[in-house]
Amino acid sequence: MQAYYATLVEHERLDTTCHGRLERARTQELLTRTLPEAPARILDVGGGTGVYAAWLAEAGYAVHLIDVIPEHVAAALNDGAAFTAALGDARHLDEPDDSAEAVMMLGPLYHLLDRNDRVQALREARRVLRPGGTLAAAVISRHAALLAYASRGELDPGRRDLALATLGHGQHDPQLGFTTAFFHTPDEALSEFRVAGFHDVHVRAIEGPMWTAVKTCTDPTHQDALVESALMCARAVETDPAMLAASAHLLATGHA
Repeated sequence: MQAYYATLVEHERLDTTCHGRLERARTQELLTRTLPEAPARILDVGGGTGVYAAWLAEAGYAVHLIDVIPEHVAAALNDGAAFTAALGDARHLDEPDDSAEAVMMLGPLYHLLDRNDRVQALREARRVLRPGGTLAAAVISRHAALLAYASRGELDPGRRDLALATLGHGQHDPQLGFTTAFFHTPDEALSEFRVAGFHDVHVRAIEGPMWTAVKTCTDPTHQDALVESALMCARAVETDPAMLAASAHLLATGHA
């Protein structure tokens, strides 16, 4: 994970690729509906180079970014950020109890391979949240790798078997790209939130089922229209249980 993210590819991905644009627009849309009003204090745990922290700071929030990758924290601070940033681990936050109105975890849950570690990170979020505070956490869908390779016409028997293994146990094999990670089902995300003590838990599709079309589109004259259509589709089915697993990412939300 350290080697993968040290290249800072995440910042570029959200800004320049069609899939990244779709993911970012939908994530911002769902967060706008979920987060308390500014100037609430938000902890952006696993906040990377500060893409979402900068957006929230501009909207008037008091944002503190925490990330385990030194290059991410350095890049966030070097951009003249209107937020603070520090190294840290989602499982052991160096923050007082009841010190934030909201916590975002848009990456840690899929990089914590053990369920106990994921639940510990969620419990840490609950500890630092004020009563009634909001947690918004992203997970990668269990089906993401299978759909991605199939949509590109690259699903050979070897990749199929690796992707099917992920469907069985959730552990993503880096031979399929990305890095070692855990991919959730919607029910697993709900369960982990509830075990950690959150209530009013909901899981929504971020990109929705059209993300594979967006990801594979190479016609620049069609990309903007395709992203807009994918956004409309994602909104229409964001809580449909029959469609949730078709999204690349899911956003789970709950209250302390």
